[in-house]
Amino acid sequence: MFFASDNWAGVAPEINQALLDNNTGKVSGYGAGELDKKVEAKLSELFEKEVAVFFVATGTAANSIAIAASAKPGSVAFCHSEAHVNIDECGGPEFFSSGRLCPVAGDHGKMDPYLLRKAISNYPVSFIHHGRPGSITLTQATELGTIYSMEEIGAISEIAKETEIPFHMDGARFSNALVTLGVSPAEMTWKSGVDYLSFGGTKNGCWCAEALICFDPTMREEVAFHHKRAGQLFSKSRFVSAQFDAYLTDDLWLNMANHANAMTQILTLELQQSNTVRLAWQPQANEIFVVMQKKKASEIREKGAVFFEWQAPIAHSDLLQEGEDLYRLVTSFATTSDEIEAFISCLKA
Repeated sequence: MFFASDNWAGVAPEINQALLDNNTGKVSGYGAGELDKKVEAKLSELFEKEVAVFFVATGTAANSIAIAASAKPGSVAFCHSEAHVNIDECGGPEFFSSGRLCPVAGDHGKMDPYLLRKAISNYPVSFIHHGRPGSITLTQATELGTIYSMEEIGAISEIAKETEIPFHMDGARFSNALVTLGVSPAEMTWKSGVDYLSFGGTKNGCWCAEALICFDPTMREEVAFHHKRAGQLFSKSRFVSAQFDAYLTDDLWLNMANHANAMTQILTLELQQSNTVRLAWQPQANEIFVVMQKKKASEIREKGAVFFEWQAPIAHSDLLQEGEDLYRLVTSFATTSDEIEAFISCLKA
């Protein structure tokens, strides 16, 4: 009954096999191998345009490099107040960009366009003392398991265009958001005005595979220096390429995301019938947030269930009552129906 994180899941068999298959012979390193080029071509085809691809080890690295590549002296990057870049990356984006983050409020983990516009207006480029806008970064799916609709992405994009600020999407759970919306990768990214994408694979069945995708390939040389300086230019890059090659073959990445999302929907239906927990909000990807008595949570954990407490968002500060806490349940490509049944049985006991 492991619902702590999709990071806890193992690696898809197809991706394991790809690593083994590519563990022979001598291959050019540092992203110059044939397999590296093949994966970049695959991603260009997937996104329906030529892209520049940079492999990284973590989502934090991808996000930090994207924000750094957009930064200028005195740079400010705008993000949701509960975004991963703001809460869980230990100042990485600020460190690599020599800038700072400006948190923007909004319900259910999504930036409010009105508040975003207002925040940007606080940094007029003519006033040197405050700094100046550097980028906007949006998390899709959000840290609260919700998803920006195409209209909501478009509203943020419009602000980015008006203010001439680069637009980055943190897609650690990009695949989960994509299958929910039922749109193409191009539609959810560059066709909606996104300039940079952190394309996540680790949470969806890969071993250690993330990529920063630049939709303007003329930025390749500039981003390459940030990539190298951040220590993310891998000598044996074929082992990341091998993962992405398998990941993108026969829609494996979408199939795994579909499974994770389907497991969330099954678990959600069961939870909605329970009188011991209540949904904090409706899940849209592969994360569920529930309110539960602390005592009940302890009882379930004693029976083997694994999940985390979560700090109540500022926008939902009235969510909890006496003796309650907020908890996160995450499904993955490896979640089984048996795990869900066992968890619900513990909840009912």
